[in-house]
Amino acid sequence: MDQSMIIFFAVIVIFGALLLAIISLSRKGKRYLNQEYYRTEWLKVENNLTRDNVSSHQISVLNADKLVDHALKRRGFGGQTMGDRLKLAKKTLTNTNSVWAAHKLRNKIAHETNFSISYDEARHSLNGFKQALKDLGAI
Repeated sequence: MDQSMIIFFAVIVIFGALLLAIISLSRKGKRYLNQEYYRTEWLKVENNLTRDNVSSHQISVLNADKLVDHALKRRGFGGQTMGDRLKLAKKTLTNTNSVWAAHKLRNKIAHETNFSISYDEARHSLNGFKQALKDLGAI
């Protein structure tokens, strides 16, 4: 083997290594979620919501919020609170207003005594959370 062939192979190896490094670094930013897990958990949330059971309205919103926050964390959005993570994810989410409204409703449920919501409010909130999960690649 002459010197030009050795240089040629060295260039190919270096180019290949650089290409692999670029691919691995670009994938690091977007973490993929276990869709089967999120679909199963989402079905539990939706199936828990019943028109006649008022407590199911609140529980469904609380659990949906928790699931979206889990997905945000797993996708690598940092922050101390879900609100921080939602701010960081605003470019990823197609309808940030609906997710924020749903999260604010969750906060009222969690922090205000004797606060109750209707079935329709819960359903609307779940729709916002569901879209967020789709946008995050969870479902």
